[in-house]
Amino acid sequence: MSEILKTEICGIKMQTPILTASGTFGFGEEFADFVNLKRLGGVMVKCITLKPRAGNKGVRITETPAGMLNCIGLENPGVEIFLTEILPRIKNKFNIIVNISGSSVEDYGKLAKFLDVDGVAAIELNISCPNVKDGGIIFGTNPKAAAEVTTAAKNSTSKPVIVKLSPNVTDITEIARAVESAGADCLSLINTLMGMEINIDTWKPTLGNITGGLSGGAVKPVALRMVYQVAQVCKIPIIGMGGIRTAADAVEFFLAGASAVAVGTANFANPNVANEIIDGLENYLRRKNLQSIKEIIGKVK
Repeated sequence: MSEILKTEICGIKMQTPILTASGTFGFGEEFADFVNLKRLGGVMVKCITLKPRAGNKGVRITETPAGMLNCIGLENPGVEIFLTEILPRIKNKFNIIVNISGSSVEDYGKLAKFLDVDGVAAIELNISCPNVKDGGIIFGTNPKAAAEVTTAAKNSTSKPVIVKLSPNVTDITEIARAVESAGADCLSLINTLMGMEINIDTWKPTLGNITGGLSGGAVKPVALRMVYQVAQVCKIPIIGMGGIRTAADAVEFFLAGASAVAVGTANFANPNVANEIIDGLENYLRRKNLQSIKEIIGKVK
């Protein structure tokens, strides 16, 4: 394994700064036949909730120009099954970052406590979820709510806490500063943009949930801009994501200030894309006569 891409984020040693984004890579094991998982910096596994969730009804994915819309609805087996059946199978095979979601501040604290176990490298808070106890507010669009969720998780675990930021806000730096002040160890951004599609024959929305999250190449310029903005005001590391499909895309995110990047929607089109990006990134650094990935982080002029 090449030394040039080795890095460390929040005390987590990574062979490369290329991760796979939650919701696009299952629990990692599903891709074992296609990808050398040991080369990844980590796998942000499918979102876990306290109880099992069946997800939304109707059409849940539709392709769009340069991307896709999804409204899966956080379908998952729940934290108990994850801990007793899934984690033992994937433990020690790669850095496992568990994405979690709750309906209340208390839920995040409980989940963080459950996942404070051997084999889990870090916890990623999905705060783009309705807060059922608070009139449907989205945690990720309210600085105070985002900070409360972050504090609840931090107080309940010894693991690094990564907060995944929603792009569906007026000023993402306001949310970023709020969760950093609340103790977040790292930020990941962006989550999906809100979008929809309408069937012109039926005159009905394509997705069963009417709206869904837009991801893929179409969102990259938005994601890159937000990573750059957040890097200007926060001191904690950033994991950039949103439309990364090539090594060149990844380099842009590093230059904008990301310490690592996560590949998401591109995994569906090419299961081995993360490894290809790793190869391309290594070639880029050697071509530039650089000794470490750290030499390009935040170096946009």
